[in-house]
Amino acid sequence: MEGFGWFTYEVVRRMVLQHPEHEFIFFFDRKFDPKFVFADNVTPIVLYPPARHPILFKIWFNRRITKALKKYQADIFFSPDGYLSLKTDVPQIGVIHDLNFEHYPEDLPKSALNYLRTFFPLFAKKAAHIITVSQYSKTDICDTYKVPAEKITVAHNAANEIFQPIIEAERHDIQSQFTGNQEFFVFVGALHARKNVARLFQAFEQFKEQTSSKTQLLIVGEAMWSDQEIEQAYQNNSFKNHIHFTGHLPLAQLAKVVAAAKALVFPSYFEGFGIPLVEAMQAGTAVCCSNKTSLPEVVDGAALLFDPFDIADITKQLINIDENEAIRKALVEKGLERAKAFSWDQSARIIWKTIEQLK
Repeated sequence: MEGFGWFTYEVVRRMVLQHPEHEFIFFFDRKFDPKFVFADNVTPIVLYPPARHPILFKIWFNRRITKALKKYQADIFFSPDGYLSLKTDVPQIGVIHDLNFEHYPEDLPKSALNYLRTFFPLFAKKAAHIITVSQYSKTDICDTYKVPAEKITVAHNAANEIFQPIIEAERHDIQSQFTGNQEFFVFVGALHARKNVARLFQAFEQFKEQTSSKTQLLIVGEAMWSDQEIEQAYQNNSFKNHIHFTGHLPLAQLAKVVAAAKALVFPSYFEGFGIPLVEAMQAGTAVCCSNKTSLPEVVDGAALLFDPFDIADITKQLINIDENEAIRKALVEKGLERAKAFSWDQSARIIWKTIEQLK
């Protein structure tokens, strides 16, 4: 799962388990995995058709959800990815994680872009309350959609408890498995344009040209939409044999890979939060990331920052974090402390309080 999925899983699971006195109705658009039915107070309902196209989004939320809310006499509709019904009078809470599509429309397929830019302003207006995941996103939603600040509550993302520092033997095992026994930088995230992986490849090439470092680059993630720029930057890279792709990794393995890295490098130029930052900090891994949008807010001084549009600046910080052990150790210590500020338990409590205020 990516950020939206983890937010949904971690927050909703906690609300269900912590409030057995309430009934929860989960709406799925296809056959579901039983592991997502967290307790006996959950009633899972499948509403067809599967909503995987903007036309089907409209049908699913405005027809199927509207009828289902009435049929099951729901008191509140909570949508963890922000999509709402425009046809119901049931109070709705939408989680708008970020507005990347408003600022970088060129990064999305046209059909998805048109839907998001048409309907999310309407969802923001329709919602009884909005949850978002950073102060940056709250300010952005307020400014872009002219939403009053009191209508938006911030509930941060966090990291799974499985992200923890590992012992040296485990570190060597990961290096042996993925990078030919060499140290490595790691990137974690879906491979689409705003993650800025193409510039990371170019900066990594300059890093290798300017140093004698054996440090490799490990890319963990799946392609979200086909991106020719990423493919071209990889194919043209003089050091592509030092770049390794893992695809999706199971959570337990991902946690060890992040903890084994010399540093997490996160060059995204637009994020509502950036969960991999907290995962790395909690795992005792130094962080080197973009200085744009929410990312400085999340790391709060516990990372080396760079301009994600400046390949030379990214290269400079890769060299700094690779060569300077004192910098790395200081970032690890700051990161471990900073990670304590983020908790799924706390976020679930904040959201539940918002729900109770609407009842």
